[in-house]
Amino acid sequence: MIGNFIADHIRGNNYEGFSKKIQQGIHLHREIDTFTDAHSIVRKSKRRLHERYRHYDGVIIDIFYDYFLAKNWDNYSAIPLDIYTDAINNLFAKISSELPIKSQQFIKYMIEYNILFNYQFEDGIEKVLNGMNHRTKGKSQMNLAIEDLKNLTKEFEEDFTVFFEDLRNFSNQKIKEIKTTI
Repeated sequence: MIGNFIADHIRGNNYEGFSKKIQQGIHLHREIDTFTDAHSIVRKSKRRLHERYRHYDGVIIDIFYDYFLAKNWDNYSAIPLDIYTDAINNLFAKISSELPIKSQQFIKYMIEYNILFNYQFEDGIEKVLNGMNHRTKGKSQMNLAIEDLKNLTKEFEEDFTVFFEDLRNFSNQKIKEIKTTI
């Protein structure tokens, strides 16, 4: 879980100082990114946004899919979302100082605003989109994407549901492979 979480903040093979399990998580995250980028359903979702947001469409779809995962959490986990996110926040608060600086910064923000829990609410997603727009100095116009989410909720949720089942199957297989090779 930790490796999967910090993977975006690790460049190249700069993961070699981490434990085997964290290295496995980094590899899994990279495999998931590759699978996601190539998936036909994700591409279909991105096409709905591409004209307006260009290369930010993938970031927005990631956020939308996080929303549908959190909103429908009970379909995917027996652990209630609030208990799960509290456990994740506590874990990362304890180990944050051992992680890359960018991960530490995100963890602070994630815990302070209870991001993982609040992904289930449209206003939580709107805050994330506003924050991402601010980070791009308004260039991305991601703050407008909440309108797209509201207008195309049914379509995006259908895409997510199909994609996520494929992703779960893919991830389960990759976990088995990674455990035997790393």
